[in-house]
Amino acid sequence: MTDTRGPQPQYEGYATGPLPGEREPAPGPSGPYHPPQAYQAPGGGTQGGQRPGQPGGGTLGGAQSVGGAQGTRKPRTGARTTPRTRKARLRVAKADPWSVMKVSFLLSIALGICTVVASAVLWMVMDAMGVFETVGGTISEATGSNESNGFDLQSFLSLPRVLIFTSVIAVIDVVLATALATLGAFIYNLSAGFVGGVELTLAEDE
Repeated sequence: MTDTRGPQPQYEGYATGPLPGEREPAPGPSGPYHPPQAYQAPGGGTQGGQRPGQPGGGTLGGAQSVGGAQGTRKPRTGARTTPRTRKARLRVAKADPWSVMKVSFLLSIALGICTVVASAVLWMVMDAMGVFETVGGTISEATGSNESNGFDLQSFLSLPRVLIFTSVIAVIDVVLATALATLGAFIYNLSAGFVGGVELTLAEDE
């Protein structure tokens, strides 16, 4: 088909301006779009949305960079730093009677052995110094008569008799110490139920 309407007139507003529904471009030189920044770029030369090409941006940014560098304090190398010791506060809520009995039994056996050995060493030292002979002679003269020689201290305090007597005391000590420690564990558990137990403060060793 042939268009018989001829040339149509053009609207000057559409040729030079925006189309309907479009925004009119802002006046000024065109350039790349820079979105607004919420925080200033570190060490940069822009401030307040200024572009690198605009005057005044580099001077303000440089001044702030110099001020930030001067405001930073360097730590002293010769200063002593005191280590911080961590502490923990704990509470002994319960003592196991079985474990207390075992520990107290072993400790009382060790204490009994030390008692027997110490008694034997002490008897040997006193016998070497002549203590039994001197004291025994004095007691014999004091308790003696014409018919008898008196009390013989050396035969009474002989080494086998002293060791037997000390061993009996050590055995009794083992039994009593074990029983008393176990009974003490039960009593502590009862008292800890009322008052909360013994509180301990533990510190970390640096």
